Amino acid sequence: MRLGVLDIGSNTVHLLVCDVAAGSAPLPAFSVKKSLGLIGHLTEAGSFDDSMVSHLSEIIGELKTRANSNGCQEILAFATSAIRDASNGQVVLDQVIKQTKQHISVLSGEDEARLTFLATRRWFGWSSGVLLGLDIGGGSFEIAIGAGEVPETAISLPLGAGRLTKDFNLSDPPTKKQLEAMNEYIYGHLEAVVDQITTESGADHVVGTSKTFRSLARIVGAAPSDDGPYVKRLLPASKLKDIAERIAGMSVQQRVMLPGVSKDRAAQLAAGAMVAAAIVDLLEISEIEICPWALREGVLLRHIDSLS
Repeated sequence: MRLGVLDIGSNTVHLLVCDVAAGSAPLPAFSVKKSLGLIGHLTEAGSFDDSMVSHLSEIIGELKTRANSNGCQEILAFATSAIRDASNGQVVLDQVIKQTKQHISVLSGEDEARLTFLATRRWFGWSSGVLLGLDIGGGSFEIAIGAGEVPETAISLPLGAGRLTKDFNLSDPPTKKQLEAMNEYIYGHLEAVVDQITTESGADHVVGTSKTFRSLARIVGAAPSDDGPYVKRLLPASKLKDIAERIAGMSVQQRVMLPGVSKDRAAQLAAGAMVAAAIVDLLEISEIEICPWALREGVLLRHIDSLS
């Protein structure tokens, strides 16, 4: 059976198509990503203009055609924080659904955290013990911890890399004043939830899932994506603070020259790195392992479980 997952995120619209069978891991057939940058299209009032309906509908229509022409039997489509938090997000989405005839659900931040946690648990297995999952998206930062497949705590914070970059109007490169204000904001949000994500014995395994974590790990020497998903990739905490400070002092053009940093994500990498450095500091994390599965795989796995 061939299923598609259509992720309308804060930065991109991403279609992942997989071949699935009961009792087996989903096997990726193909993947298509379209840059959109929904966070950047929000007005100061926190809404999208009318052009977003046609723009998003066009992209979804194109991706649906690609999926159907490649034998995809069903598409599971969802939207995350950019649509969820926009004042007219549901209105825009309703019009897109009407135009594309594609059902699209809006995930809560907690659901994002839970589904991403499910994917990381399935990837690493029960040997990971108490698992702490971290995901820095464009619009929000999800944290989940637990010893099972359902996390004991799932939290979503407004600390997405794109959102912070926009809200603090970071210049190129950011000024010291901007960075200090943003860092204070980040620590304020994280300190408010530290007690909820701290266990007596701590986490046995800390996992990062997102482009931000993958890029940071690549910068400090992790294997490139071309080496495949089964290569172990680590982000040592000992290097993270220095890397975050280094990135914050760079221009966007300089960041693009770093390994693993795409042009689309370079502008928001400083904010993402500062969030990563802050959570590592507050939770005294020694290293983060990068997981190739994340939210899209979590949505797919939950659907497969429901079929069983």
